[in-house]
Amino acid sequence: MQTNQPPAPDPGFKLPAEDKASPDPLPKSTEPAASVPIEVAPVAGAPVTDTSTRDLAIGGAVFLVLLIIYFFVRNAYVHHLVVKRVAPSSAGSAGWLMFVGLSFVSAAAVLAIINASKFLTFAVTAPLVVVGLVALVAALFVGRR
Repeated sequence: MQTNQPPAPDPGFKLPAEDKASPDPLPKSTEPAASVPIEVAPVAGAPVTDTSTRDLAIGGAVFLVLLIIYFFVRNAYVHHLVVKRVAPSSAGSAGWLMFVGLSFVSAAAVLAIINASKFLTFAVTAPLVVVGLVALVAALFVGRR
C-alpha cells in the first residue's frame, strides 16, 4: 500500500570538512563581509589585463604636459647654443633633436607606468628608448658644430 507522502528533503551538497569537529582556522569576524577590502595580487602566467581608459587619459595628460615643458626646454637650448656662437640652423636642428629624444624616452616611461605588464616589453620599450637616445646623442653632436 502506497501513501502519498512528500519525498524527504534533499540534504544538498556537503563538504567532507563540514563534518570535522576541529575549530575553524580562520577567526570569525563580526563585520559583514562586504566591508572587508579584498587585495588582489597578480599571478605569474596570468593573462595581461586591459588598461582602463582612466589610466590612459591620465597618462596622455601627463605626456602632453611633458611635451609642453620640452618645447620650452628646446627653445632655451637653442638660445643657449646661439649664444655660444653655434649657427642658428644647427642650433635649431639640435633643439628639435633634443625635443624628439626627450619625447620618445618620456613616452616609454609613461607607457611603462600606465601598465608595466602590457607596455614594458622589448617590442614596445626598446624602439622608443633607442630612438630617444639616438636623437639625444645626435643633438649633442649637431650642437657642437
